[in-house]
Amino acid sequence: MSTLYRHALCLHPYYRDSHSGSLGLAVFPPTGLEYVAASLAHHVERITLLDLRLPGPLRDVQNLKKFVTDEIDLLCISINWEYQFTEVCELVNSLPREIFTVVGGKQATDSVEEMFEFCPGIDVLVRGEGEDAIAELARGLPLEGIKGISYRNGSSVIHNEQRSLQNVDTYSYPDRTLRQQRYHFNIGGLALRGEEFDIILTSRGCPRNCKFCTFTLNPWGQKRSYSARSIESVMEEIRQMSAGIILIADEDFFVNPARAKAICERIAEEGIQKRFLVQARIEIYKHPDVLDAAARAGIKLFLLGIESPTDRILTQLNKGFDTATVRKAFETLRKFPFYYHGYFIYGNLTETDEEMLQIPVFAKELGLDSITYQKLRIEKYSPLKELVEATPGYYIGDDRILYREGVGRRVLKRMSASITRKFYTPAQLLRIAGKIFHIRLFQSHNVVPLLLALPMVLAQTVSRKVNKMIVRSPLGRFLNRGK
Repeated sequence: MSTLYRHALCLHPYYRDSHSGSLGLAVFPPTGLEYVAASLAHHVERITLLDLRLPGPLRDVQNLKKFVTDEIDLLCISINWEYQFTEVCELVNSLPREIFTVVGGKQATDSVEEMFEFCPGIDVLVRGEGEDAIAELARGLPLEGIKGISYRNGSSVIHNEQRSLQNVDTYSYPDRTLRQQRYHFNIGGLALRGEEFDIILTSRGCPRNCKFCTFTLNPWGQKRSYSARSIESVMEEIRQMSAGIILIADEDFFVNPARAKAICERIAEEGIQKRFLVQARIEIYKHPDVLDAAARAGIKLFLLGIESPTDRILTQLNKGFDTATVRKAFETLRKFPFYYHGYFIYGNLTETDEEMLQIPVFAKELGLDSITYQKLRIEKYSPLKELVEATPGYYIGDDRILYREGVGRRVLKRMSASITRKFYTPAQLLRIAGKIFHIRLFQSHNVVPLLLALPMVLAQTVSRKVNKMIVRSPLGRFLNRGK
């Protein structure tokens, strides 16, 4: 085929994740970048997908520069996180400026002016979802006619009008043969042997309007309306996935319970032997038939946004339910063989220390197996921003975290440690291990290493000093061998 560009490089420019070494998955496939690569497939002769978190010769900057100089004529870089923003800009600046360079991703969209100021080699920035824009760029359409991009025009930067968001079924799903190697499930940086891990998006957007959440909101103020892929498209992708553990990364897999049930029934009918993790809301308790189908399909773990044990805070966050509803939901959820992980936010507007310390109490009352708790982060377009500005005694820090006057980062860090100690007791760790073994979340040979790793992982959250003691211990040396 005749193409404008011969060889495109799709680059994930981070050498490590912000959450590496903490409780959770250490390495996610760069799914957004893979969707961009899929959109390029019909418009360039060759695509290289490079994830700098993974080992390989191109992790060396000099080797990468030579590769780009010798091979690449279209450079696409995904900048998604505020974490290591300066380092990523330095990497972008180290690459040859004569190569046509396109950047995109959430952080790039958040920081359009800064990106062009800090990175003189950037030619175009794609704002928001990039599949259509990158295809038009690869085809050589005039920049002034491509919606949803910003680009250099001499010494100035032009911002084209916003692009309307398309039905997700118009996009090709990721081509996993482009990956340099497979991804594996990690806990605190410890790769579980033989547990290949992957991500699938069966939909985009969310019909809810939680005030703290901006993941469905374009940083330029454009909300991503809920759009679901066809069931046949979802099944086609699942059949092609080699991983044994798959995260269904929809904001809420069960937005349409009938659709979710149909997908689960298809998975069970076709005998697909995989283990799935899903993001969900507690309202799914109203559909026990769907929960039953989910269990038969191999769904093992539910990631649930609870957010707060206090009705006042739940109302403030516009969560859409109260604590009585949460308790009622778990009366049903506890009847099913799932691992339940709950998300909470602490440090909310006008929230007291006593209310924050109810998080571990409430979580145990519900029967949650594990929890994650994060400080309230106020993003650029968060609906909470105006409320904070109207409330005396509170301010948003440079890190976009909400703080109370006189109560800084150190106090919130101590609160986090207190929540950890109150929830992750030895008895709770045994409960976690028992649940993982009972539902067969992991292969049996990984259960014992996982149990041994959990105390070390949690110690990283509670105390750096304790963590150093554990890492230097015989157990720590054993768990870190070969890393």
